[in-house]
Amino acid sequence: MKKIYKQLLNLFLVAAILIGGITAGSMISSASGAKAGDAEMKSTEAEKMEVHFIDVGQGDAALVICDGHAMLIDAGDYSKGTAIQNYLQKQKVKKLDYLILTHPDSDHIGGAPVIITKFEIDKVFVSNYEKDNKTYQKLIQALDNKHLKYTTPEVGAQYSLGTAEITILAPNGTYDDPNDASIAMMLQNGENRFLFTGDAEENAERDILATGIDLSADVYKAGHHGSRTSTSQDFFEAVSPSSAVISCGEDNSYGHPHAETLNTFRMNGVKVYRTDEDGTLIATSDGKRITFNVPASETWKSGEPGANSSVWEVPDQKQETGKSETQSAKKQEVPAVKESQQETGKADTDEITYILNTKTNKFHKLSCSALPTANRKDSSESRESIIAQGYEPCKRCNP
Repeated sequence: MKKIYKQLLNLFLVAAILIGGITAGSMISSASGAKAGDAEMKSTEAEKMEVHFIDVGQGDAALVICDGHAMLIDAGDYSKGTAIQNYLQKQKVKKLDYLILTHPDSDHIGGAPVIITKFEIDKVFVSNYEKDNKTYQKLIQALDNKHLKYTTPEVGAQYSLGTAEITILAPNGTYDDPNDASIAMMLQNGENRFLFTGDAEENAERDILATGIDLSADVYKAGHHGSRTSTSQDFFEAVSPSSAVISCGEDNSYGHPHAETLNTFRMNGVKVYRTDEDGTLIATSDGKRITFNVPASETWKSGEPGANSSVWEVPDQKQETGKSETQSAKKQEVPAVKESQQETGKADTDEITYILNTKTNKFHKLSCSALPTANRKDSSESRESIIAQGYEPCKRCNP
């Protein structure tokens, strides 16, 4: 009996030791897991990110640097390749995690062969639109020479750049226009968001909206160099940026940026930064706050010649800028909205009550910053009559 008792006692002691060891091990494991989780959380905290909107004249090139990683979005025209190379080397960039060529227009891909030749590149993303010209052929030849694979990223795909994250927004299908086939993306670092849309125009913007992806951004790289064909009303409202960057050449032949786009920005209090005025622009993000290396533009001057270069004046803007009434009047003699009416031979504005957009079925006040330049109809009818015809009031001007 004593033997049996001793054996049972020994078994209990062994069991107690085993249970104690497992419990301690679990505690150590849990503690280790917590420490690992804390380390992971710390590692995902936003690091400093710089977005360099490189001055390449009439074209696009943006360098993004975050936590030792780099990405180049577009590369200007063929004459800018070496200049971009020098700029990247000055920023101590030796390798690109991503080279993103939004679409095959020469002012976006022309300088890319130099970059492909001179730098190590991990991933190359291109539009699904191909061109049959020498500029495009040189790009493909440069990629082949370096044995680099190139793909069109899928909408919704996400990629990391240091602590920043890239979300692909477009292209959403195939298009007849290379501009609409632009790769669009949201770049997020902490709470800061930057939106790039290449030269995407209204059709592509509508398709981006249809994805349902959150488009709100702090900084909006103005589509198509500030052209009136981009930054459509609904798209702008979805983005609702506090700042916009316009990359264009001084006195360019396209008249970029157009007055309509500047009207939209100014009427909504958006700060505008322009490469044609200040050269290369650098936006720095710490994950919570974004700062620029230059103050926002105060000219509000479009690239269009003559009276078209004037921009609709925001009420009390003269007092805000501290300029005299005479100076402001000289700068804004003929508002862009009125000029549009003169060009299209519209009736005297005293006889017009509302402006109709026959495509979107929306109607606007005469002073609205989103007046249509195409599919436009001037109306002298009452508000009730226009609504009865199936038109909806513009959400921006609330006619």
